[in-house]
Amino acid sequence: MRRLAMSEVTIRALERGLQVLRTLHANRISSLQDIHALTGIPKPTLLRILRTLNREGLVSRRLADGHYRISALTTAARKHDRHDRVAEAAAPVLDRLCRHVLWPSDLMVPAGTHMEVRETTRMHSPLVLPLKHIGRSIGWLLTGVGRAYLAFCPASERQRIIQKLQKSDSLDDRLARNPGRLDRILAETRDRGYGIRDARFFGGGHKIPPFDDGLAAIAVPLLGRTRVYGSINLLWIRTAFTVEQFAARHLADLQGAAQEIVGSIQAAKRS
Repeated sequence: MRRLAMSEVTIRALERGLQVLRTLHANRISSLQDIHALTGIPKPTLLRILRTLNREGLVSRRLADGHYRISALTTAARKHDRHDRVAEAAAPVLDRLCRHVLWPSDLMVPAGTHMEVRETTRMHSPLVLPLKHIGRSIGWLLTGVGRAYLAFCPASERQRIIQKLQKSDSLDDRLARNPGRLDRILAETRDRGYGIRDARFFGGGHKIPPFDDGLAAIAVPLLGRTRVYGSINLLWIRTAFTVEQFAARHLADLQGAAQEIVGSIQAAKRS
């Protein structure tokens, strides 16, 4: 009888685990409260299930807000969004980077006429900095992340992006209509090895009123064999260091993180 009872408990646990997976398949990114509301499973039980699924590589948890999603490494999730794979590979690396250097990072990926925030450690840094939410749009031409991506992506991709920006009426994109100056900026970025913000850019998103976030940034591309997967940055309070001082301290850390993320993405593709 005891064996039967244990078997029933095990089967019940499996049923609940499958229920959580079905819920996440139907609702790609969900908070603990969302999953609780949809399944009726008590939160302490849900946490145990989610930790187990995360440990087995079936579910991942976003750094920026703690929301859960089906792992981008699973066959079903691969069909959803290739940028999820990049975010999932980046999350643990950026978490370790933040713990090591204390300053936070953002992961940005291309999204047509702008870049998009896909992961951030701003909430995990012990330093109080302005937050940037997942899905936030960031311009290409005045930001360190945009310049790092454009400087190192294939020429054909760079040309397509710039042609789109030339049709834009946004002040953020005005530089696209000055190809000589833009080419010089991107050449300097390649020579330097990292992107920096334009002197006129103080923060803010794409096509929204500018504001001064008080930060500076250096950014490097996630450079694969034939493509760039995105860009990551390190941010600091602008008055604390010059760009050169900060790069001397932490550029190697940022470049190492980028290499680790790309290695993880490529290893997942081979598996």
